[in-house]
Amino acid sequence: MAVGPTTRRRQLGADLRRLREQAGLTLEEAGARVGLSKATLSRYETKEGPVKWPTVDALCREYGASDDVRQALVELAKAAKVQGWWRSLADQIPESMNLMLTLEDEVVREDHYACMYIPGLLQTRPYAEAVHRASEMQCSEREVQHMVDIRMKRQELLERDEPPHIWCVIDEAAIRRQVGGKAVMKEQLTHLLAMAERPHVTVQLLPFAKGAHAAAVGSFVVLRGPAPDLDVVYVDLLSGGVFMEKKPELERYRLAFQYLSAQALDFESSARLIQRVSEE
Repeated sequence: MAVGPTTRRRQLGADLRRLREQAGLTLEEAGARVGLSKATLSRYETKEGPVKWPTVDALCREYGASDDVRQALVELAKAAKVQGWWRSLADQIPESMNLMLTLEDEVVREDHYACMYIPGLLQTRPYAEAVHRASEMQCSEREVQHMVDIRMKRQELLERDEPPHIWCVIDEAAIRRQVGGKAVMKEQLTHLLAMAERPHVTVQLLPFAKGAHAAAVGSFVVLRGPAPDLDVVYVDLLSGGVFMEKKPELERYRLAFQYLSAQALDFESSARLIQRVSEE
């Protein structure tokens, strides 16, 4: 999969921090050598914000990086400009959605735990419309359609030549909840079964019979980058959601997803349960 602009920026920040630490320099010491304040250098080492490639070149030289590493990071700095299809939309989108689209455009894998609804990437349009109407009670129909249009556009990443692997553990409650009525729900479950047959989509059901489990607090997504330190966790909240990328947080949610997958039904048994519910 091609590495996108945001992933390049995040990789650059992680590599600059690693090189500085290997050189045994503090932020103040390293910044002083290239004429940067501690705050500015700290921003270079975070995973967002603009950077100047000559400064990256100078930092690499101060850190004793090899020519190959220095040239690679300079190229990352030159290419790290965020652009995406969603930035040309006429209507604004929430900032949390903007970040989700940016990250999702560049993931290699997504691990979803869904306790309320079918994951957005696997939703039909009628189902997505019903979800948005219920969730955004004060939104106009135009706003609902705008958000659903974005969700449908997001799904195009599944049609890429090298799509990310989408692994979903779905609570039984999500396939039994009548969203949009019986006809909409039947169409959604049929679509879910069809998507689960794709080689890059994995669907497991977590049945009621399993009882308490590792993520009883709610739905979440682990957005996996080309390297583990580029992973981000998204936790869905009523106010729009929270992104987490600190190491302890990532480890907690990765482990939770691992436990959930182990508790869930296997792929064939999951498909049989979905089929049975769709026929009820």
